Amino acid sequence: MTSHEQDTAVTTPVDIAEQSVLHEEGSWSPSPSAPPSPKWMMVGLIRTARPRQWAKNVLLLAAPGAAGVLSQADILLEALLAVAVFCVAASGTYFLNDAVDVEADRRHPVKKMRPIAAGLVPVGLGAVLGVILLLASVVAALVLGGWHLALVLGIYVGLQPLYSLWLKSVPVIDLAIVASGFVLRAIAGGVAVDVPISEWFLIVASAGSLFMAAGKRHAEHLDLGDERSGHRSTLRQYSASYLHDVRSATSAVAILAYCLWAFEKADIAAFPLGFELSIIPFVLALLRYALLLDSGKGGVPEDIVLGDRPLQALGLAWVVTFALGVYVS
Repeated sequence: MTSHEQDTAVTTPVDIAEQSVLHEEGSWSPSPSAPPSPKWMMVGLIRTARPRQWAKNVLLLAAPGAAGVLSQADILLEALLAVAVFCVAASGTYFLNDAVDVEADRRHPVKKMRPIAAGLVPVGLGAVLGVILLLASVVAALVLGGWHLALVLGIYVGLQPLYSLWLKSVPVIDLAIVASGFVLRAIAGGVAVDVPISEWFLIVASAGSLFMAAGKRHAEHLDLGDERSGHRSTLRQYSASYLHDVRSATSAVAILAYCLWAFEKADIAAFPLGFELSIIPFVLALLRYALLLDSGKGGVPEDIVLGDRPLQALGLAWVVTFALGVYVS
């Protein structure tokens, strides 16, 4: 190939995706092959499943942890099985959403590197695998956790096609659907081990989830600038000030509800100080998260949680103080 041909050669989406994968694996080198080899398609399938985002599913341990039953081996196993089932369902949603959103993702500076958007995984294959994983997760929930867990997971699964095909374009409702994914995880954890869920717990989970959903949209607002409506139609209608107002309102509700919940738990606890002290790291963690959102880092919540050391320290402090309230007798 002449130097002129090298300068004018077209880089295909597959080339970009394979180069991205190789770079992440630590052995980057250009690859002009098309279509992608089975090896890189398999890597693309794993990346589309997004195992890194399975961290969200630790929310299923929240209700059992708050009830103080995770110290029982059989209960812990049931909770972990429910976490595994939700990991399968979550990967199914990623496959389905990436297949449906392929054109919009190709206009996003970061999402264009996703395997389906980049052409490393065929769109049809992604959609089929998404449906299979979603259905398999519901069946697994029914077998492993009974019909209550299957019902909660079924609601989660049923919302995904509605969101991908319609509700993601409806302002405010799209925020609620994104937030519902976190709330349903929290509910599923309680259902899986058959523990009652406090109304305050649900309010905290709902308000906190809306807070994070608004943060995701804020990050997209900043990342995409004037091109945001081409990626997501609701971003044309969300102003930065509106998203800020949503974050302010939901964080206030979450803090108030958590304080009321903590004092309620303290009234019946053998070591009430643990619950009361847990308010401090909870509030500080929420404020730290809000600061990170203001800098535009809310596009991928798990990246914030896994990458910010002060936030991790506050989270650990919250776990320790709350655990003292729950387990010290």
